[in-house]
Amino acid sequence: MRKEIEAPAVFAVNQMRHLDAQLADFRIQLKTKVGIEGDIADKLATTVAAELRFLPVEAKSEILQATPVAATARWSELTAFQAFMDQIAAARKVHPAVVRAQVVYQNYVCFVYLGEALFRILAKSAPPGSASRKCARFLTDNPVRSFRNAFAHGNWRYRDDFTGLIFWARKGSDPSEQLEQFEVEQQELSFWQLLARGVAYAAYPHLRAGADC
Repeated sequence: MRKEIEAPAVFAVNQMRHLDAQLADFRIQLKTKVGIEGDIADKLATTVAAELRFLPVEAKSEILQATPVAATARWSELTAFQAFMDQIAAARKVHPAVVRAQVVYQNYVCFVYLGEALFRILAKSAPPGSASRKCARFLTDNPVRSFRNAFAHGNWRYRDDFTGLIFWARKGSDPSEQLEQFEVEQQELSFWQLLARGVAYAAYPHLRAGADC
């Protein structure tokens, strides 16, 4: 039987600051690849939360109603996912099989689950020029888009030295296009994953507020 994990209404201030600090470690990538510059790169999660907190209720509802799953259910799953990640981080020793399970779980949540549930609609509906829209567009465009598709279709494997992943995907959306081989190093993949988690953790509590979803 599934054990329920209580989902907090919002991330606490110290948790948001921790997310900001983690994301700020990737300020070079945020600037060169996502277009996030200056002070915003040092407080990205807080900025995304503020942008979405002050969206009109109608705009929040449009984003949340783009999928059939209620925001409360989405937030519950993200809370359970974070609890799993925290358990792994706190373990003194983690079996290689568990690490492999973590890789699958994390990549599914960050790119497949959140890509469909949040990032695609946020890329269109977040305020123009906002950090939220820039992050969502990065997370739904190549190379992240190609990796998401490869992962969703099982077209990936570890490098022989386990320093990254090899995957096969089409550059465009034409189904007749040949699959091409790509690689992503662990450092780059960690940036993609952290950005996805940071945006989701910052967004969902404030999208839910006042939207009755």
